[in-house]
Amino acid sequence: MQSFIGTGVALVTPFKKDLSVDVEALARIVNYVVEGGVEYLVVLGTTAESATLSQDEKELVIDTIIKANAGRLPLVLGVGGNNTHKVVEELKTRDFSHFSAILSVSPYYNKPTQEGIYQHFKAVAEASPIPVILYNVPGRTASNMLPSTVIRIANDFKNVIGIKEAAGDIVQAMKLIQTKPEGFLVISGDDMITLPMVLAGGAGVISVIGEGFPKEFSEMVRLGLQRKVDEAYKLHYLLSDSIDMIFEQGNPGGIKEVFKALGLSENTVRLPLVNVNEDLATRLHNFTRKLS
Repeated sequence: MQSFIGTGVALVTPFKKDLSVDVEALARIVNYVVEGGVEYLVVLGTTAESATLSQDEKELVIDTIIKANAGRLPLVLGVGGNNTHKVVEELKTRDFSHFSAILSVSPYYNKPTQEGIYQHFKAVAEASPIPVILYNVPGRTASNMLPSTVIRIANDFKNVIGIKEAAGDIVQAMKLIQTKPEGFLVISGDDMITLPMVLAGGAGVISVIGEGFPKEFSEMVRLGLQRKVDEAYKLHYLLSDSIDMIFEQGNPGGIKEVFKALGLSENTVRLPLVNVNEDLATRLHNFTRKLS
């Protein structure tokens, strides 16, 4: 579990202008964030536009990241969905030899009760051959996994080692930190409140801005974990405008514009997502040049 203290980044899937997966750009991004000092990589999360990838494309993304990472950092694979049976089948059949954990989102669209969420993750935990990190993101799933449900899962299944908490609610995050079992990781899923969560006892973050500016953001998290509050907040406020901007018109459109500014990839996204507008693109490019 020590592998997941600090900064993980939710990798994008870069596309060429013809909308095919750009494996060369993906390898460049992996090298960029590894060299930037992050602690681990998250593969095929929401930021990867995984909902728009075919199964063959998902395997291509996985293989490209494994090769580019070359064993340097732990890898976490996104394995989740709103069809519990399908998730369980993937857990039973996939080769996880290159992965240290899975990240599994609370079921979306179906809007299960808290008991339904518990039973879903009971099935996931019992099927998974590697540790499980829960993912609570009510803004996308339309249901909030309550702290009581999370703690119940954490107490009942020892291979559930943490949660990416992205409700955007610092009070809910603090309740998780207060009541969690020893060693259970409460990981921020909101870049803007990462530092307050870390200072409250959180384990770090799975970040989007952290892949655009890995050096600065991962250092902020490390300083927070070391309780160097003033130094950490200096970096937080340095980056805070960029955090607002990358989410202003949706994710990953904003962070892909940062990668274009950095010369790492095109800014192409797949429908139903669209590129950020010209005004936001200009502001993101200006911020990136300023920070560089």
